[in-house]
Amino acid sequence: MLILTADDVRKALPMREAIEAMKQAYASLSDGRAVAPLRTRLPIPNSDALSLFMPAYVSSTDGQALAIKAVSLFPTNPARGLAYIQAAVLVFDPETGRATALLEGSSLTAIRTGAAGGAAVDLLSRADSRVAAIFGAGAQGRTQLEAACTARKIETVYIFDPDKHKAGTFAEEMKGKGPIPRDIRVASGPEEAVERADIICTATTSTTPVFDDENLRAGTHISAVGSYTPEMQEVPAETIRRAKVVVDSRAASLEEAGDLIQPIRAGLFDETHIHAELGEIILGRKPARTAQHEITYFKSVGVAVQDAMAAQVTLENARKMNIGKEVEF
Repeated sequence: MLILTADDVRKALPMREAIEAMKQAYASLSDGRAVAPLRTRLPIPNSDALSLFMPAYVSSTDGQALAIKAVSLFPTNPARGLAYIQAAVLVFDPETGRATALLEGSSLTAIRTGAAGGAAVDLLSRADSRVAAIFGAGAQGRTQLEAACTARKIETVYIFDPDKHKAGTFAEEMKGKGPIPRDIRVASGPEEAVERADIICTATTSTTPVFDDENLRAGTHISAVGSYTPEMQEVPAETIRRAKVVVDSRAASLEEAGDLIQPIRAGLFDETHIHAELGEIILGRKPARTAQHEITYFKSVGVAVQDAMAAQVTLENARKMNIGKEVEF
């Protein structure tokens, strides 16, 4: 069995390859060539925490992938000096079922979630997009920014987080890194970030919208990767009602995404308002953006096919790079 640490995963899973892997994963899901049951949720009441178990089998143009991810969300971890998200991905040989690898899952989750947003940016945002706004100065915000800058030639970035110190640290750490521009500005408030943005990425755990609909410009693309429970909400219902809505998985989004569930419960629209799964657009079955002024919204709650495909790419690269540790199992 090959063991890959967080550093190994980051070395072996470059963002551009991760974005292409997400496109394959989504296409397989929408084409019925993947098996990915809704994730099993295990509440941990004593810690106000949640563990999720996400198995998937994927058959893609590059072969097969079989894996399961266990990811735990512990709100008290940052105060202990630990990451909020703890995860591991166990990979199996799809021909025999033999366990072949164990990957540190938090780094893989951050990269594949960023890559999902990057795939949506590539397919749904205007080609001339130059300004990005990031809501949330955590690990997910970092990979959302990297992915957006990989997919589009971003020149200016606004970062907003209620914790101004975290936002400042984010700006200093990310400026000029890889495809990311040096012009990263800490927004004074949500309005400053939104009214200038061509692309907005939300990566928060907010239970109320992080910006006002009235500040949103025509032609903006939004990639929303927070709001992974019915109680969470990052994007105003008014925005979603007037946007072209694309999701990673209809079933998962209607079960878990507060951004969609809450407006549906309020009677603002129904599930037919979802234009497409991203995989349907990749397969050419549904159109992407059709007008410059159109507002597009991509909702990702995260599906296990992403982990299986990301792990497959990571393992292939790790073996070529001769990194990781082999152990008897």
